[in-house]
Amino acid sequence: MSQISVFDMTGKKVADTELNDAIFGIEPNKAIMHAMVVNYLANQRQGTQSTLTRTEVRGGGRKPWRQKGTGHARQGSIRAPQWVHGGVALGPKPRDYSYSLNKKERRLGMKSALSTKVVDENLVVVDSIKLESYKTKAVVEMLKALGAEGKALIVTAESDKTVVKSAANIPGVKTATVNTLSVYDILNYDKFIISSEAVKKIEEVYA
Repeated sequence: MSQISVFDMTGKKVADTELNDAIFGIEPNKAIMHAMVVNYLANQRQGTQSTLTRTEVRGGGRKPWRQKGTGHARQGSIRAPQWVHGGVALGPKPRDYSYSLNKKERRLGMKSALSTKVVDENLVVVDSIKLESYKTKAVVEMLKALGAEGKALIVTAESDKTVVKSAANIPGVKTATVNTLSVYDILNYDKFIISSEAVKKIEEVYA
C-alpha cells in the first residue's frame, strides 16, 4: 500500500489515504495501454462513409455504341468506373469498425493507466466533490486550488448532474464516473482529479 494526500475542494490537505498497489502501483504496460487507446478510437468511428458503385449511379443503362466496328474500345455503360461521372470501384461502404479486447487486457490497461498517473504525480484525491448548485466558477476555483488548470479529468463514484453541468463549459475539462472511465481519457488528460469515494469503488471493481 502506498500513501497519498487527500485534499478538500479548496486545496487544503485534510488526510492521507492508502492506495492499493495492485491497482495504482503496478509497472505500466505501454503495449496494452496503446492497444486500449487504439480500440477506443476504433469503437468511436461511425463508419458512415459511402460511395456509389456503377449500379447505384444514375444513368448508363444503354450501351454507348455498338460492340464492333467503331474503332473505340468496347463499352457496356457510360457509368463504368473508368468514365467521368462513373461509379466508384471498391470504394468505402458503411461498416462497423468496433472490436473488443478480452477482460484480462482491459483490466491490465486500466491499472496501467492509473499507475501512470500516480508515477507522474498527476493523480489528485479529493475527499468529496459536491456542489450545492450549478456553478462553473466553483469548479474553476477547485481546479485552480488543486493545481489542475490545464486539461483535467474529474472522476466521481456516481453521476452527479450538478458537477457535470458546472464543468461542461470549462475548456479542457471532462467529467466521468467509475463506470464510464476509459484508458483513453485517463491518458488524454493531464490531471486526474478523483473523489475518495471513487477511489474505493475502483479498488472494489479492479481488486
